[in-house]
Amino acid sequence: MNGTTQTSRRVFMGTCASVLAGVGISGLVDGGESEATPTSDWLVIREDPVRTQIAGVPDLDTILAWFPRTTGKPAFDPELIAENIKRLSTRPAINTGHPFLDRSIKVGLAHIDATFQGDHPKYGVGTYQADQHDGFPPTIIAAVDALSTWGMNEREARLFYYWLSHFVREDGTINYYGPSISEYGQVLHMAALLQERAGIVHWWEDGHKALERIAEYLLRLCAKAQQEDGLISGSPEADTREDVGKYFHNNGWVVKGLGRWADLCEQQEFSPATTTSTVRKVSHALASNTLQGIRRTWPQDPNDWWLPPRPAPSPRPTSLTGTTEASYTNYRYWPELLSSSLLPTALANRVVEARLSAGGQFCGMTRFADHLDDWPLADYLYALWNLGRKSDFLLSLYGHTAYHQAEGHLTAYEQVSFPPGKQMADYCLPCQLVAARAARLLVS
Repeated sequence: MNGTTQTSRRVFMGTCASVLAGVGISGLVDGGESEATPTSDWLVIREDPVRTQIAGVPDLDTILAWFPRTTGKPAFDPELIAENIKRLSTRPAINTGHPFLDRSIKVGLAHIDATFQGDHPKYGVGTYQADQHDGFPPTIIAAVDALSTWGMNEREARLFYYWLSHFVREDGTINYYGPSISEYGQVLHMAALLQERAGIVHWWEDGHKALERIAEYLLRLCAKAQQEDGLISGSPEADTREDVGKYFHNNGWVVKGLGRWADLCEQQEFSPATTTSTVRKVSHALASNTLQGIRRTWPQDPNDWWLPPRPAPSPRPTSLTGTTEASYTNYRYWPELLSSSLLPTALANRVVEARLSAGGQFCGMTRFADHLDDWPLADYLYALWNLGRKSDFLLSLYGHTAYHQAEGHLTAYEQVSFPPGKQMADYCLPCQLVAARAARLLVS
């Protein structure tokens, strides 16, 4: 999500090369003179130059030494964050085996109470502190996921119940200026995940009413979609809310969300307005329709990297930062399609390979136009882990913690420069929580 007053998303239209001729990582790290400059020639790199230099499993200390660290002002007084860290009580204890990663997790968790106003959500500071951003679903999803995965159950239950009570309208729509369809499914999934991790903890009794309204809203969209090809049409992202269409990531998350709603109702022995058997039938039909749409749309050549995000005609970009649509596909539509778990393994790996071969990342971080934008990275990290791609998982996790967080205070800005080093947008909580969410997978 990007505010209207921040750095413009300048579209790079040049032709991309597979490897930037004559430019290696050392030329930038050493600060030496080079005919290639970061503001021009580095933009045409298609393969992640750090990934191509790593032999074996990525090492965080090595990655920390590659580039100048990002600098910028802390989002909050570091003393406040330090006090919040002292009050943390997690289960299990935070011990990944690397002190820097452990601190990144603790700083992330400490930023939740600093960012929220009591139980009321805020997306970030500066531009992102405006009231219009409060209902942004990824904020509550990231916060609740991070808290619950570290056993901080009372706090996550209170925040989740507050959000359900204040940001779900009577018709089941989310009270926010540009919710994506995927976010409705993610909220339902988060409710089921909370039940599995922590039990109900007092939020179900009233909170289930808002969840049922969300589920019924999605079921109405599914019924409407059956009048055509079965795919739901809707907004793909707040920034692109006017580009309504049948996006695959949206449909994938409705499939997962409805299935998880049925799971939750059965676990709670709750009889929803639409029976769980009907909900599952609708979910399965949508899954089939979405996969059919993907197979009809994506090129048959398994090495072709342009995998359009929807069945509508899509001009082929020169790279994954070559058009606005390509940048949004790379930074959010693909990661959410992967995290929905809809894709069979072969298709999921094809998305990852496309991102890796066509200018989708740098030091594991997500490229968007002429900068880096990592707030949706947790979706990608979860997918990499589930695919068994641990080296790619570690590169993205380590690259994010090393360079998307500022040196010293570790504030995670929504955007940083490419190559890293400068703050490009304000701090936002989902970006701050990437390490706290994903690194939990490294702790048994």
